[in-house]
Amino acid sequence: MHRFLPASLNIPPRQWLRASLGALIALFLAGWLTSLAFGPTIALHLLGPLAASAVLVFAVHSGPLAQPWPVLGSYALAGVVGLAMREGLGSELWVAAAALGISLLVMCLLRCLHPPGGGVAVSAVLADSGLTAMGDHLLEPILLNALILVIVAVIYNRLTGVRYPKGPLPRKEAHHTHDPLPGERVGVSGADLDQALEELGEFVDVSRDELERIIMATEQHALRRSLGGITAASVMARDVQFASPDTTLHQAWQMLTAHHLKTLPILQQGKLVGIVSLSDLVGPAMQQGRFNWRGLWRRKPVRMAQVMSRQITSVGSQYPLERLLPLLCEQGLHCLPVVDGEQLVGVVTQTDLIAGLKRQLLSRASDQRVPAL
Repeated sequence: MHRFLPASLNIPPRQWLRASLGALIALFLAGWLTSLAFGPTIALHLLGPLAASAVLVFAVHSGPLAQPWPVLGSYALAGVVGLAMREGLGSELWVAAAALGISLLVMCLLRCLHPPGGGVAVSAVLADSGLTAMGDHLLEPILLNALILVIVAVIYNRLTGVRYPKGPLPRKEAHHTHDPLPGERVGVSGADLDQALEELGEFVDVSRDELERIIMATEQHALRRSLGGITAASVMARDVQFASPDTTLHQAWQMLTAHHLKTLPILQQGKLVGIVSLSDLVGPAMQQGRFNWRGLWRRKPVRMAQVMSRQITSVGSQYPLERLLPLLCEQGLHCLPVVDGEQLVGVVTQTDLIAGLKRQLLSRASDQRVPAL
């Protein structure tokens, strides 16, 4: 009997309230506006499929069945099929069933599968006398309902912090090349997901992008468990070399060269106000190296306040190691300042990250080693 028990929805209660309120608003607006345009009888007859669509677009908004094209396309196609079969074959029960089957095939063919669309086809075939009198114009309130639902869903979902319609997330590629991201070169790739879904041979009510996000989140949780709670404080360098906004270009070069660094935090009165890297210094250094007659008398030293980046990505000392990986591997960052409150307590570089991972791998290998007899 355990097979008949409902599985957990894994949806926080706040989302229940958000979805129910959105469905209420959308259904009321669609029914009210359709009543004004075509009369209450027609509006009430078409509310059944629309209510089912509202559940999808507000409660399971990330699924492929709830996107705008499936909603609009299914309503249009199912409405056309239902009206055509009613005109040609009558309003018998078998005609309604046939309209449902044909609508399902057409929706799959045109990639607009939406379950309430089947209800639209059946409603068009089994319409009462008041709706039958509209003839082909019955398609107009059907499409108006779908259009109002989609407009309300887009506005309401966006206002409540939900990305709708769902689309592929933009790639964060720091080097602007065709190479996959470092995290995509190993592990699960998009091609792997396509092949797995094809081999499954069944419909899965989740888009490939959402499935990829779920897998990546799962991998993050597994990585956090395997890393055993290592934080930024465990791997960061504490003897931080830093400069001030008044530090000159020549002094910054000397600090980077003497300590074999690629990045310098910029502190002002103990507060992190910027960061400067080798690439920030190359342009001003080349400019100063050019010969200029006027510059022989009036050339001023370049200071860090002129070249430093004020957009700083920093982390706290308790930041977990698995969350440092995408920052240092995929976003093109070579150094992460570690800040507690407003005080700089250390920095984590790519070298520090590799050393921390090496230590974890060695400790795991020693735990699995067979003791000598």
